[in-house]
Amino acid sequence: MNTKVNPKIDESWKNVLKSEFSYEYFSNLKAFLVEEQKQYKVFPKNKNIFTAYNTTKFDDVKVVIIGQDPYHGDNQAHGLAFSVEDGTKFPPSLVNIFKELSDDIGCPFPTSGNLLSWAKQGVFLINAVLTVRAYSPASHKGMGWENFTDATIKAISDNLQNVVFILWGRPAQMKEKLIDTSKHLVLKAPHPSPLSSYRGFFGSKPFSSTNNYLKLHNKKEINWCLN
Repeated sequence: MNTKVNPKIDESWKNVLKSEFSYEYFSNLKAFLVEEQKQYKVFPKNKNIFTAYNTTKFDDVKVVIIGQDPYHGDNQAHGLAFSVEDGTKFPPSLVNIFKELSDDIGCPFPTSGNLLSWAKQGVFLINAVLTVRAYSPASHKGMGWENFTDATIKAISDNLQNVVFILWGRPAQMKEKLIDTSKHLVLKAPHPSPLSSYRGFFGSKPFSSTNNYLKLHNKKEINWCLN
């Protein structure tokens, strides 16, 4: 097995998801990634595939934001959904997230699209698919990552209490079936993409709604402002 596609994942997650690593789909997924990397550039870098898991420990998860698959352009994806590396131009969806952030709670428009500070506060920024072939969106869809990330979402729902799940767009909202809505808050809105953001994403107030819920359940609120 090519160790280059066997990146480390934090022990807190390894304990919760240990059975997933032994399933056939995961072996097939790793074999697929080995072949992909022989022929194509793949994003994010191997060391960043599990950035979301390595930044937000399992027991620290307070909020889950679910994306689809990583950005497929250079210097964009680094393992956190919707986030880009420092110095990278903001993708349109991220611009719209920041517009809503400003309108919702008054944060100044960020100078960087890196959402690492959210992740460090307990915002688990997970894509349904964790890798992508460069310049080819959704190219790793259906290769096994969905099994792994579905197991992740279910583990959070089953084992933690009073987590906020933010589901933007139909693919993310299909994950609601994995969530116990009797003990967690689910916030749904259209995707922040320019194609759908004006159909209800703007004005959905996900950031203030999340903090109101966390406060209600005696959890520390998220400082969403990035500057």
